[in-house]
Amino acid sequence: MNLDPLDDVLLSAELRRLVALVDRGWEFTPRFDSQGEVVRLVGLRTWEEGQADAMHVLSQTNAAGLRMDYTGGLLWQLDGTLMEVVDGLLALPAPSHPLAPRLVRGRAPKLWTP
Repeated sequence: MNLDPLDDVLLSAELRRLVALVDRGWEFTPRFDSQGEVVRLVGLRTWEEGQADAMHVLSQTNAAGLRMDYTGGLLWQLDGTLMEVVDGLLALPAPSHPLAPRLVRGRAPKLWTP
């Protein structure tokens, strides 16, 4: 998603980081309550190697991100503020990179499994 330079000035730091994820292939879907209010933002990026990165955002101060393998094995996880989680995901090496996490640390929660 390419933005006009003026738009960049007007966007919050959090929104700029979410745009950076979209530019890297992420897709986001809002989740609504029964009154139609957005209660959560869910993001997903799948990789050709069979891994997936996922995140959910409840607020600017409550977000979580993870990487899982094709079996649902948890490879990386971070809970924190929206900025912390997005920065962690942006810094996470691609699965094909030699420094990418590969050790399964547990099972990804069922909620996360795409």
